[in-house]
Amino acid sequence: MPILLSDLEHRLKTAFPNGNVIITDLAGDNDHYLADITCASFKGLNRIQQHQKVYAALKECNIHALSIKTNHN
Repeated sequence: MPILLSDLEHRLKTAFPNGNVIITDLAGDNDHYLADITCASFKGLNRIQQHQKVYAALKECNIHALSIKTNHN
């Protein structure tokens, strides 16, 4: 079952409380998202490590397609 944008946003904002989290539903089907996250906790991590932190926050979610953009401030 697809995850609602609001649920996805809640999970990521909980995982990165001091970050800026922007979620875009790319296809309007609750199954293809872009997560754009800027968070200080990404500082010093390479891109793969940053994305692993995002995936860890979503480990129990059923998402068909997720594009991730991460940055640190």
